[in-house]
Amino acid sequence: MDFSELVKVRQSDRRYAPQAVEAEKIDQCLEAARLAPSACNSQPWRFIVVDDTALRTEIAGAAASMGMNGFTAQAPVIVAVVLEKMSLTAAIGSVIRDKEFSMLDVGIAVSHFTLQAADLGLGTCIIGWFNERRVRKALGIPRGKRIPLLITLGYPEGPTRRKSRKTTAEMSSRNRY
Repeated sequence: MDFSELVKVRQSDRRYAPQAVEAEKIDQCLEAARLAPSACNSQPWRFIVVDDTALRTEIAGAAASMGMNGFTAQAPVIVAVVLEKMSLTAAIGSVIRDKEFSMLDVGIAVSHFTLQAADLGLGTCIIGWFNERRVRKALGIPRGKRIPLLITLGYPEGPTRRKSRKTTAEMSSRNRY
């Protein structure tokens, strides 16, 4: 589909069919993330695909708390996004400019991943609310590494919803604030 259509259909899906996601489609999503640009080509990310049933259930349990993210148990795949070390030049730039370039870079890579998934007919939801310590332990992620996001992935169950967004005039301007 063309890009304009793609951004219209990409949404946060919270209901998934029990159908498994083909390894080739997961690989295409990972390739899209791999090709994402990053500050100083630092590529400060690692994507851990969790499709083993028992492990996925454990990760879903770490995501579901206080009434949040119970839907993760339905997702056939959960991807943990690990923040990796930036290159020296990107790290120096982050300090000088007081900007978290690595977090911006992860956001770009995750956007590539989710847009590729939507193009393949898959649904995703980006999750920031989860027990990071439990996920780190379950996946054997070294202490000190951060997991800013999880992504659920699967075949969506339900239609594309109508988007409620600010108007272009409310969210943008030209030449001045």
